[in-house]
Amino acid sequence: MNIRELVLDTLLVLEREGDYSHRLMKSVLDKYDYLEPRDKAFIKRLTEGTLERQLELDYYLDHYSSLPVRKMKPLIRCLLRMGVYQLLYMDSVPDSAVCNEACKLAGKRGFGNLKGFVNGVLRRISAGKEALPLPEENEPVRYLSIRYSMPEWLVEMWLDEYGRDVTETLLKGLMEIQPVSLRFSTLLSDSERTVLCRELRERGMEVAESPYLPYLYRTGGYGESLHWLPAFSGGKCTVQDVSSALAVEAAGVKEGDFVIDVCAAPGGKSILAAEKIGSGRVLARDISEDKTGITWENISRMGLGNIEVQIFDGTCTDTACLEKADVVFLDVPCSGLGVLGKKRDIKYRVAAEKLDELEELQRRIVTASAGYVKMGGTLLYSTCTIRREENEDMVRYITGELGFTPVSLDGCLPESVLAAGREIAVKLQEAGKDPKAGFTKEERSACIQLLPGYMEADGFFIARFRRDR
Repeated sequence: MNIRELVLDTLLVLEREGDYSHRLMKSVLDKYDYLEPRDKAFIKRLTEGTLERQLELDYYLDHYSSLPVRKMKPLIRCLLRMGVYQLLYMDSVPDSAVCNEACKLAGKRGFGNLKGFVNGVLRRISAGKEALPLPEENEPVRYLSIRYSMPEWLVEMWLDEYGRDVTETLLKGLMEIQPVSLRFSTLLSDSERTVLCRELRERGMEVAESPYLPYLYRTGGYGESLHWLPAFSGGKCTVQDVSSALAVEAAGVKEGDFVIDVCAAPGGKSILAAEKIGSGRVLARDISEDKTGITWENISRMGLGNIEVQIFDGTCTDTACLEKADVVFLDVPCSGLGVLGKKRDIKYRVAAEKLDELEELQRRIVTASAGYVKMGGTLLYSTCTIRREENEDMVRYITGELGFTPVSLDGCLPESVLAAGREIAVKLQEAGKDPKAGFTKEERSACIQLLPGYMEADGFFIARFRRDR
């Protein structure tokens, strides 16, 4: 098995068929699960890295190639992109090997006449990689777009919302390699969790405790599949990012609560809430059989009997649930700009002109579902994005149009998270930027935007409200 050819074919499928990279990556690694962990790690890093830095790689290729990237044959374009990524970001691979392997693949795939072209471009970049060209820094949109391989319209949006310093820190954070977060069941004792961590490390897994929550760990060193982990298959842990777990902490669920999770898939918040409420009950809903199937699979593996899973369209109102829930989770569909470090091709797929439709969908779901909260109950709104219209503007809508009372997150979230939020707020004020402009003191304390680069978490927005009328 030629692992570079496997990467090349994966990139070609993504370019030709438009599948989502995280889904395709999982299917490829599952199919070739017999490969050595080192080879699977190489495939994963080269594929994802080439995708993530595509704008930057194309910029260098256009500079050093006589033929623009857009006019290249798809196979040659993908082959050169993955070659440049190896030259610049994979120090363990000798430059000569990168060039030689690329030429071999070009010849093997019927482009022997272009081996000289491929070799020449890669060797020129190799020779000049200590001083590669970039746009001038006094052109911040263009410079940051190429430096961090982010579409210009997104850079411009964040510069407008956050200013130069915060935006650049955010972009750096999104480029960092994101380890998988493993959440242990909160029903385990501290000693049981310690034993499991030791067993995972003995199996060669890297396990480091999250700085925010004691039951959550950042992991690595095992490839993509978790099925071989007895702790995972046995329902003692699950995959859940710290931001999702923090949303449950922010809601303050307690023993005996009835919780409705309106857009539940893949079920992380529902499962954590179910562990916390004991004799209470969780109703986990989503719009399709595929989504609820994933949710049910995770719930079944974790062995929880106090969750009911249903197919239900969140834009519709279930009158039987009105004023029944102690807590309603509204983690609505969003642009996903906070998880670009894990789903690397989202930034190339999101279209600015389509975002208005997304905002309308979010408001429809919130409006249809807010009535499930009983008097004195909690509505917890969240997204995995970094965009004012989907986050802070929704706070204004929930308090102003729906009449909910904002509730401070102080005491609900770890102090380290709140402190990072305050640090960001100070930097925004210094830059003359404030996505929370016009908020009351209560509204400001009721929500937080988690930002990569400042926090060890996805870009995630959390806001808590109480129903008082």
